[in-house]
Amino acid sequence: MKNARNNELSDRRSAAAEAKAALLNAYRNAKDTAEPTRLAKQAERQAIAAAREERRAARERLKLEELERAKAAEVERQAAAEAAARADADAREAADKDRIARVIADEAARKAERDLRYANRKARKS
Repeated sequence: MKNARNNELSDRRSAAAEAKAALLNAYRNAKDTAEPTRLAKQAERQAIAAAREERRAARERLKLEELERAKAAEVERQAAAEAAARADADAREAADKDRIARVIADEAARKAERDLRYANRKARKS
C-alpha cells in the first residue's frame, strides 16, 4: 500500500501546502516559458488593432468626403435651379415686355391708320 491511512492533521496540511507550492511553481514556470509567445501575440494584436483603427479612420474620411461632395453637388444643383428659374423669369419678363411693345406698336399703328382715315375724310370734306 502506497498511502497509509494514519496521516496526522499536520501531515495532511503540509502535503496540501506542498501541492499548492508545486502548482504555483508550475504556473510561474509555464508563465515564464510562454512570455516570448505572449509578447509576440500581444504585439500582433496591437498591430491588428492599429490597422483596424486606421481602416476605420479611412472609412470615416471617405464618408466625410462623400458627404462634402454631396453637399457641394446639392449647392451646385440649387444654384443651377436658381439660375434656371432666374433665366426663366427673365425670359418671361422679356416676352411680356415684347408683347407689351407689340401691343403698343399695334395700337400706335391703328391710331396712325385711324388718324390717316380721319385726315383723309377731313380732306375729302374740305
